[in-house]
Amino acid sequence: MIEFAMPALGSDMDEGTLNEWLVKPGDSVTRGQIVAVVETTKAAVEVECWHEGTVGELLVPVGQTVSVGTPLATLLAPGETAERPAAEPAAQPAAAAVAPPVAEVVQPSAAETPERQPVSPVRPPVVEPGHRRWISPAARRLATSLNVDLDAVAGSGPQGAVTIVDVEHAAAQGVEPTAATARPATVKPAESRAAAMRQSIAAAMGRSKREIPHYYLRQEILLDPALEWLAERNAQRSITDRVLPAVLQLKAVAVAAQRFPEINGFWRDDGLVHADAVHVGVAISLRGGGLVAPAIHDVAGKKLDEVMSDLTDLVARARAGSLRSSEMSDPTITVTNLGDQGVDAVFGIIYPPQVALVGFGKPAQRVWAMDGGIRIATTVHATLAADHRASDGHRGALFLAAVDQLLQQPEQLEE
Repeated sequence: MIEFAMPALGSDMDEGTLNEWLVKPGDSVTRGQIVAVVETTKAAVEVECWHEGTVGELLVPVGQTVSVGTPLATLLAPGETAERPAAEPAAQPAAAAVAPPVAEVVQPSAAETPERQPVSPVRPPVVEPGHRRWISPAARRLATSLNVDLDAVAGSGPQGAVTIVDVEHAAAQGVEPTAATARPATVKPAESRAAAMRQSIAAAMGRSKREIPHYYLRQEILLDPALEWLAERNAQRSITDRVLPAVLQLKAVAVAAQRFPEINGFWRDDGLVHADAVHVGVAISLRGGGLVAPAIHDVAGKKLDEVMSDLTDLVARARAGSLRSSEMSDPTITVTNLGDQGVDAVFGIIYPPQVALVGFGKPAQRVWAMDGGIRIATTVHATLAADHRASDGHRGALFLAAVDQLLQQPEQLEE
């Protein structure tokens, strides 16, 4: 029997609230199947199961908040059956050892009644899964405060998710709650949720600065070759199929990280654990404040179009509050891009247990020396924050140089 526990969805998560079960006892599950939805201070996260088997028992009811590592359910391996312990026989006096006739019903006297009876273990109630519908936690809280019936609201987000905009539109149209769905507001106000998120971020970043010996490097990268190549490539495609420059940066970081494994991995148990693939965490700002950094998986092995599609989907789902547990727990290196905020460079804080973070600032026209002369060129400042326990400045500099070289020959990133 396997225990399926509350996963750690990032170093800033200590507990989570079970929002929904998507399986019930007796259901067969496969690796990667989404079995539950857990709400953290940052988002509602779809929790995946990484074992095959049959659901034995649901141990935590919907609505309960539990710590990371708390068993949520039991799983029976293929071919395994639930073992039911045999009840202990009640103690009988020696005189009653002979069985009475079949037709006779013998009631034990008070003296013959055993002092202790077997007690069945108490289990939390089993909650049957309900109808699956995507509603972001922020939208749910807003609907409660505005007294909007979510059952009457059509979702416009990814996979039909109900978003804040949908709730606001419904409120403006005067959608009234039904008697079954109307309930008093019991959720925390937005200010409290934002404060909880800030506390989680503060805890993780405080731990990072206390425990990780950061070193920082910066490289100015010429972007003209990449931008010209991308413009020519996008000219042959429809608007919906075009690739953003940020995708080139993500792919360049991933390919370079493959070459420098000490940049791509985790610091655990006083040692570096190399990652098998490059899962790039993308820092995404949330509309209500705060940020998340879920992963795009296997970026180095994907085509640019695939990375672009994954990025678009990830940003939309992050802001709709429908991320997956593997996206929150799998990043092997994080990229933050604050260029759209107008800053020239960003020096980030590593997200533990990762060992590196890459930042990109604002692409801008600057004076650039080339071929013995100067010209006006578009450049970007790329930075690296790395863990000195896992790598040193020499290797970090070679990593940034590899990112630079890849962006000078962007056709390599198409492969």
